[in-house]
Amino acid sequence: MALAFRLRSLQIAAAAIFLYAGCDKNPIVDDGNPSPREPATLPVLGQGEVFTRYSAEVAARDRWVYTTSWGRRLADGNALYIWDAQGSAPVLTDTVIVPLASTLGDVQISDDGTLLVVATERTNGSIIIFDRTQPDHPVQLARYSSPDTDRGVHTVKLGRVDGRLYAFLSIDPNPAQLVILDISDPANPTPVLARVMGNSLHHDVFVRDGLLFTALWNVGLSIWDIGGGGKGGSPANPVLIGNVRTVNGHVHNIWWYHAADGSKRYVFVGEESPPFALGIISTGDIHVVDISNIEQPREVAYYTVPGAGTHNFTMDETAGVLFAAYYNAGVRALDVRGDLGSCTAAARNTDGRCDLGLAGREAGFALTSGSPPVSVWGVARVGSILYASDMLNGLFKIDIASLK
Repeated sequence: MALAFRLRSLQIAAAAIFLYAGCDKNPIVDDGNPSPREPATLPVLGQGEVFTRYSAEVAARDRWVYTTSWGRRLADGNALYIWDAQGSAPVLTDTVIVPLASTLGDVQISDDGTLLVVATERTNGSIIIFDRTQPDHPVQLARYSSPDTDRGVHTVKLGRVDGRLYAFLSIDPNPAQLVILDISDPANPTPVLARVMGNSLHHDVFVRDGLLFTALWNVGLSIWDIGGGGKGGSPANPVLIGNVRTVNGHVHNIWWYHAADGSKRYVFVGEESPPFALGIISTGDIHVVDISNIEQPREVAYYTVPGAGTHNFTMDETAGVLFAAYYNAGVRALDVRGDLGSCTAAARNTDGRCDLGLAGREAGFALTSGSPPVSVWGVARVGSILYASDMLNGLFKIDIASLK
């Protein structure tokens, strides 16, 4: 999510154009790391235009793509857009206006594809659960709200623990709170936890293999056992395993990478820092955390783009490519195979971390020309296609086949 509770006045102007060097996908070489080469320009196949609202998060499955809206442009950000992306340019097929909502945020599809979940922010915060039996016309099953969600659901993520499906809600401060719902019966969500997570912002989570990763802003990245960490934890009682405060703080989003070779060593952390002006400037690096010792995670690498900051991620884990929405710097793709903490002296920061840009890890980019100005919020992947939700222009469809 964007800094919805901090950003109220937005400017739109020409985006900065950034020049940089990097790498493309290559076979693994003897040291286990890819060889540096020039990054690929990823072709934009088409665009679905939205100019009445600021576009926000994106989720995709098969030919169907869903985007939310945020804040207020010419209209309130209370619209869920449904796109048919079978052709080159996504076609808007339906718009669902969410009542009693001034802005939306996350949109998530369950792992079995049956459910669509949307978060509403600010007062009357809630999540709305839709049945995707007809993916072009999802049907509302339930809307969950409570005093614990009333301030606004900043983000929602879905995850299974012991076969049961849960929704993990990050609530707008104050205080910074996590709410967990059992949505195994999606028409009747059941709360299992409402916990204050500290005196910092609780922004987002990532859930996998019975572990819960929480983005706790300046408190850092925390890792919790909720059924898979061997500490006796559960969704109703998360048990802390480890914490790391990444450089610069402002921990915004998370992805725990399961590599094709079976390694589960790295967690990617997005930083969202000021200043921010829509379509002009943003700030925040991608931080790489090594969890080989999960009780003592440590930051080993980072990726930075001058004048721009990252937002949300997705991955092609089989190919070992991280795709990042990078606000005014478009979409960036990183080759993350091999040992990310190993680099030449020229690519190593004075604090010991590897600079992935200097290490030649840039695999490709899109929407970086500066025309039109962009502010890419989120990315979603289906096979060799990447969808990018741009706050200013709508939905872009990008060919990423060259990075396979």
